[in-house]
Amino acid sequence: MSFDLINVGIADLGVAASPNTLRTILGSCVGICLYDPKMKIGGLSHIMLPSSKKPSNNLKKYADTAIPLMIEEMIKIGAARDQIVAKLAGGATMFKHSENSLMGDIGKNNILSVREILGQLKIPVLSEEVGGDYGRTIDFYLETGELKIKTIGKEPKII
Repeated sequence: MSFDLINVGIADLGVAASPNTLRTILGSCVGICLYDPKMKIGGLSHIMLPSSKKPSNNLKKYADTAIPLMIEEMIKIGAARDQIVAKLAGGATMFKHSENSLMGDIGKNNILSVREILGQLKIPVLSEEVGGDYGRTIDFYLETGELKIKTIGKEPKII
């Protein structure tokens, strides 16, 4: 069986069905993996910022607009809204900043916002690998719902 490796860029999202794999590279951004295990349909959103309070044409850039958009896209290809679960990765503090710098808290703020929005939408977070001070490459396998996290200098981890 052949499958596609679908690369998801910064401030973008991808939705596909098994046996495809979704991939992105994260720093302070958060990768939100949503999955319907029964239909084996998933989505990966690479959000940059917690909220869309500052207007932008790109709804995929923000946690509060990207997550509902990804759910809609998953439903369009056959996912059941009440079956969707989540896994999270990223949200690192990539650079040292002064105590009160907004940049220093972007990763943490992204994580908090994503958790809050998923809670409001009643989507359970099954696992996460967030925070730290290092980047990650993630592969989201839609055949199994496994999320493989690769970090330089560490053994790959599956959550």
